[in-house]
Amino acid sequence: MPTLLYIDTSADHIAIAVSRNGSVRAEKREYTTHQQAALINIMIEDVLRDAGFSLAELDALAVCGGPGSYTGLRVGLSAAKGLCFALQKPLMLFHKLFLLALSASPFPETTMMIALKARQDELFIAGYHQTLREILPPQHAFSSDLDPILPEYDIILTNYEELPVFEGRHTRPLHHEINMEKWSAYAENRYAQGAFDDLAYSEPFYLKAAFTTTAKKKI
Repeated sequence: MPTLLYIDTSADHIAIAVSRNGSVRAEKREYTTHQQAALINIMIEDVLRDAGFSLAELDALAVCGGPGSYTGLRVGLSAAKGLCFALQKPLMLFHKLFLLALSASPFPETTMMIALKARQDELFIAGYHQTLREILPPQHAFSSDLDPILPEYDIILTNYEELPVFEGRHTRPLHHEINMEKWSAYAENRYAQGAFDDLAYSEPFYLKAAFTTTAKKKI
């Protein structure tokens, strides 16, 4: 069974883990806001040391590719690519909305929507059957886009419950944290299938254009 390193920098926090033979051997999370670039390499070193592994023992790297924090996603994928190039190891990118659905499984409802807050009145959404078969591909949406499709879902997992469009709907709180044990089981199966991503051309799953502001004129 492979030894895999997991990186998630899609939110304010950082999550790093390593698995071998179907189980997570070490995991570390850091909740210091906006410190991904400063902490990621230290955390990778700490997790490998805690698990008793070296970088050379890794078989592949698994990265949460977003959507999420633009800066965080770039930091995580850049660190992973650097290690993959240096160690000549493959890369596996995973969509965050799927990983959140995976973390919530098994769920008793037949269909579930993941609705992750993007900006004011905006969300990243995806729909899944309880078997985790994709019903609605991950995409960016405004709350007004949801009215015609919400009746198709038995439950909505969201961190944006205050939106009027969710009133009267069956919702549950959605947390950013990904269940590493479930991710590792899925990732090891994907590794066995040789389903790797192109190291040179892989990019984060932004799902929407970056939000920018006009720089103030210097006096």
